[in-house]
Amino acid sequence: MQGTVDGFSYGLVTPLVAYLMASLGGALGLRCTTRSLLVARSWRPGWLALGSAAIGSGIWTMHFIAMMGFTVHGSPIHYDMTMTFASLAVAIVMVGVGIFIVGYKGARGTALFTGGTLTGLGIASMHYLGMAGMRLRGRLEYDTLTVSVSVAIAMAAATAALWAAGQIRGWAWSVGASLVMGLAVTGMHYTGMAALDVHLHEAAGPVAGESPAALLAPMMIGPLAFLLLAGVVVMFDPMMVMGRPAVVTDERKPGVPAHTRTTVRHSAGRLRFRPRRQVEHRGARAPQNR
Repeated sequence: MQGTVDGFSYGLVTPLVAYLMASLGGALGLRCTTRSLLVARSWRPGWLALGSAAIGSGIWTMHFIAMMGFTVHGSPIHYDMTMTFASLAVAIVMVGVGIFIVGYKGARGTALFTGGTLTGLGIASMHYLGMAGMRLRGRLEYDTLTVSVSVAIAMAAATAALWAAGQIRGWAWSVGASLVMGLAVTGMHYTGMAALDVHLHEAAGPVAGESPAALLAPMMIGPLAFLLLAGVVVMFDPMMVMGRPAVVTDERKPGVPAHTRTTVRHSAGRLRFRPRRQVEHRGARAPQNR
């Protein structure tokens, strides 16, 4: 029996809140990616890891906020806790791989394409793994073409967002990139949901798993608290709104100690502008005075 699916049981409330959460996670994550390009290489992994966790938490929270408004008439919806947690882990790991590639190789060429593709696939994997954790009195079927379109949307928009984050041009670019990332996650989610068909079983029985209210609401407290903490860290970072450094840092020139280069550079400057002293030519000295 074909099930009647409603993805907007709360109207536009869940899509708008979901989009805001995706944009918030994208803003924090992409800003951390931008910040990683301005710091010493020893600090870069920390910023990239924070950005990966922020984006992963943001898209996971977005997905399950949107799923709060999803209902199937004729069957309750429950969620498997293991699969739900696994979807969060997959999102953070796959997005992290893409962000680390861009953070170390730059937001251009092959590195940008690879990082954007992996980030987009991480978004899509989180969505469909989260859907696989849904339990109801029926089975889920997907239209292959629409699923392919949803994955393509995620990859294209994630690539565009990472490219914008790599430009390091201040707040305007970061906000634009985060809005694109939020659009990628939200557009991918609802395109994927449009590919879904639910076929209900004739026999009614208990549904395994936890109800959305019992499982998702407490679980989202953790990612939301993390996003708040990440926002505080990014807000109070002193180089948050700085542009590209004017000079190349010392540690980008391997093989020469930083303090040695600084000393030589300053010494050279002093020697360059030091006036020559007049040398007096004296007559030859007697051998006993030499």
